[in-house]
Amino acid sequence: MKVKFCGITRLEDAEHAVSLGAWAIGLQHWEGSPRRVDPAAAVEISAAVRRRINVVGVFVNATLEELVRAAEDESLAMLQLHGDEGPDFCKEAARRTGCKVIKAMRVRSTADIRAAEAFRVDYHLFDAHRPGTPGGTGESFDWELLEGRRSQVPMILAGGLNPENVADAVAATRPFAVDVASGIEKRPGVKHHNLMTAFARAANRPAEAVAR
Repeated sequence: MKVKFCGITRLEDAEHAVSLGAWAIGLQHWEGSPRRVDPAAAVEISAAVRRRINVVGVFVNATLEELVRAAEDESLAMLQLHGDEGPDFCKEAARRTGCKVIKAMRVRSTADIRAAEAFRVDYHLFDAHRPGTPGGTGESFDWELLEGRRSQVPMILAGGLNPENVADAVAATRPFAVDVASGIEKRPGVKHHNLMTAFARAANRPAEAVAR
């Protein structure tokens, strides 16, 4: 199972993600997030690890110019868009930056999951819905809502995941990847390396072990 550690703000946490064989790290650019990474730190982190792991820039309603600048400065592999960006904006962001695009959707009902199909991006990310908060809530949603999903777009599961529940989440939803931020932290933006390790191991626990 591919793992994305999001809300990385320190190089040592990024390096630990690499050591665990993680698929990606997320660098939060939204000013309203307690996990927002300093721009200089983002450049430093990406320069150190980008050849060994996918570096994802996380944005909320950024302009195309802001996305292009961040993608160039930080050599981003992907853009994760958590705001009100529409399908055409996502397509143009991909064209302008050369990055893959993850479109995040906050889930309240199956209608939100169906709405994701309008976005022909590289990945759909499903997160919990909390009014006024575009992500990183630490809350999960009803995974059963994903049961009827039929899509050609790979799914990333987020929302309240931690070392205790990620194995069940993987068994229930069979995602392409899982995404975690608050579930592995000492405090916002500072990761607990033992929890990172436990999360990566649990995410890759065999399904039969979960069933037992």
